[in-house]
Amino acid sequence: MSNRSADILFQLIKSLEKAEKRHFKLYIKRSSSRQDLKIIQLFDAIDKAKDYNEAQILKKITGVEKPQLANLKAHLYKELLASLRLLKSTDSIDLQLHEQLDYARILYNKGLYLQSLRILEKVKDLAKSYHQESFLIQVISLEKKIETLHITRSGEGAADRLTQEANEVNEQRTMITALSNLALQLYQWYVKHGHARNEKDEKGVKQFFKENLPPNPEQIRGFYQLLYLYQSYCWYAFIRQDFLMYYRYSRKWADLFKNEPLMITAETGHYIKGMHNLLTANFNLRNFKNFDKYLVRFERFTFSKPANQHDNFRMQAFVYLTSARIN
Repeated sequence: MSNRSADILFQLIKSLEKAEKRHFKLYIKRSSSRQDLKIIQLFDAIDKAKDYNEAQILKKITGVEKPQLANLKAHLYKELLASLRLLKSTDSIDLQLHEQLDYARILYNKGLYLQSLRILEKVKDLAKSYHQESFLIQVISLEKKIETLHITRSGEGAADRLTQEANEVNEQRTMITALSNLALQLYQWYVKHGHARNEKDEKGVKQFFKENLPPNPEQIRGFYQLLYLYQSYCWYAFIRQDFLMYYRYSRKWADLFKNEPLMITAETGHYIKGMHNLLTANFNLRNFKNFDKYLVRFERFTFSKPANQHDNFRMQAFVYLTSARIN
C-alpha cells in the first residue's frame, strides 16, 4: 500500500541532501554486521522509491520478511538520526553543548571527577558566550552533584560560587520564561484572530499585555530576555495596527542580532523572522528608503552559512525575501 505522507522513515530519507546520504553510508558501513547491510538495502530501496510501497520495498531486500520490516525500519531511523547528529554537530551550538555535557557525564560515571569538572568549566564558558541559560542549569546541576558527593579540593569558594551562579541563572530563566510565554501568546492571538477589529478586541489585548508584562521592562537585560520583550511589543503593536511602535520594536529585534552577530548562528530562525518584521514595518509606514536598505541587508544574509544551514532556514528566508521583493 502506498502512503507517501504517513511513513516517517520515508519522509526523513526524502529530506536528506546528497552530502547527508553519502555521510550516512560511510557511517553505517563501518559496521560489518548483516543487519547493517540490510539497513543499506532498505535505505536504497526507499531512497529510490517515488512513494512508500511496502510490498515493493520488501522485494528489494533479501532475507527480510514483513514481520521483520518494522524493526529494521526502526533501526534505520535511529541510525539515520545518529549519522545526522554526527554530521551536523559543528553547525549547531545546541549539539556541541550536549556533546560536551555527555562527555562530562561519561567521565563522571568513570569516577574521573576532576576531568569532568574541567570539561564542565569549558562548556559553561561556551554556553555563556551564546546566552544558553537553559543549558547552564544542567551544567551547574552536575557541578553541584560532583561537589556534593565527592571530595574534589575545588577550594572553599566553590560552594558559594555555584550557589550564586545557580541563583542568577534561575532568575534569568524565570524572566525568559515569562517573556517568551507573553510573546507566544500574543503571536497565537494574532494567528487566531488577526488584527484587533473593534474596541473590545483592543481593550482585551491591552489588558492582557498589561497583566503579563513583567514590571520595569526598561530594566530588562540579557539577549533572550530582550529578544522576547521586543517580540512581545512587536505582536502587541501589530495586533493593534500601531505600525510606528511595530517598526520601533522590530528594529530593536533586528539590531539585537546586529550587536551580537554570534547569535545569528545560534538563533537563525529568530533573526530571519525579525528581518521579515522589520521589512514589513517599513513597508507599512511607506518608508521605502529604509525598506530598500534592509532588503539589501537581508539579501546578503540569504547567501550566508547560517541561512543555508538547512532547508527550514533556506525556505523561510526565500519566502520572506520573495515577499519583500514583490512589495
